[in-house]
Amino acid sequence: MPELPEVETVRRGLEPVLVGNGFSRVEQRRSDLRFPFPKRFAERLEGRNVEALDRRAKYLLARLDDGEVLVMHLGMTGRFTIDRDADTKSERQRKIPKHEHIVFHLTDGTAIRYADTRRFGLMDLIPGATLNDHALFKGLGVEPLGEDLTPEWFAEKLKGKATPIKAAFLDQRLIAGIGNIYACEALHRAGISPLRLAGTLATKSGKPTKKTGALVDAIKSVLVSAIKAGGSSLRDYRGADGKLGRFQHSFKVYGREGKPCRKTACSGTITRVIQSGRSTFHCPTCQK
Repeated sequence: MPELPEVETVRRGLEPVLVGNGFSRVEQRRSDLRFPFPKRFAERLEGRNVEALDRRAKYLLARLDDGEVLVMHLGMTGRFTIDRDADTKSERQRKIPKHEHIVFHLTDGTAIRYADTRRFGLMDLIPGATLNDHALFKGLGVEPLGEDLTPEWFAEKLKGKATPIKAAFLDQRLIAGIGNIYACEALHRAGISPLRLAGTLATKSGKPTKKTGALVDAIKSVLVSAIKAGGSSLRDYRGADGKLGRFQHSFKVYGREGKPCRKTACSGTITRVIQSGRSTFHCPTCQK
């Protein structure tokens, strides 16, 4: 499933096309994805202009001129592509791909096409004034690249936790948008074992330790690096421009079981363990 860097990459690709543009026509080819589309979905979008395109966790938020927000989630296999020549083509003559479910025709003649093989994505229309209280967003944690994620805040949240640190900060109620890949990479960069108890990253009074600060820095730096590389393409993910992400070529631990650790002066070998039903990759030698 695309994580924060992949969703942010898609957002940056769609932003210059969507913002300031409008929906002239919306083709809806099925009644649902993971969930049913909202009632009168296409009708409510047609004629609306997009004022901003934001991201919250792994959700894209297109803010419309009538106060509603078009909420979009890629699921596991969702993909947006930009078709700048759509106005020169006949949709009747074009062969429709089997899994292309939505086409947003924009006022400048561009089309944004959404395909989703497994249909785990979703789209909804939610009033902007109540967005934070909606079931999709209520209870989501802080943005990892925002100012709220500090060593002091993190330590206070981790104080007394007896769960492994990887499980703790994969909890979307704590930090929103981080998934398995970047959790593994951040922990390796910080030199922290994913098996380490979360509570050990805080003092008894809830103050940060050196490890807490190292992990906060690693979370932010790994995500920034991944965004610069266009995300990670392991299976289905591509950016809105159709290009593959490149960060998978920079993985230090993820998917590297049995291979040498890439940290300078470390002679360890990457190990895979199962945590909460997911593969965790780490180096037992340099991650403590």
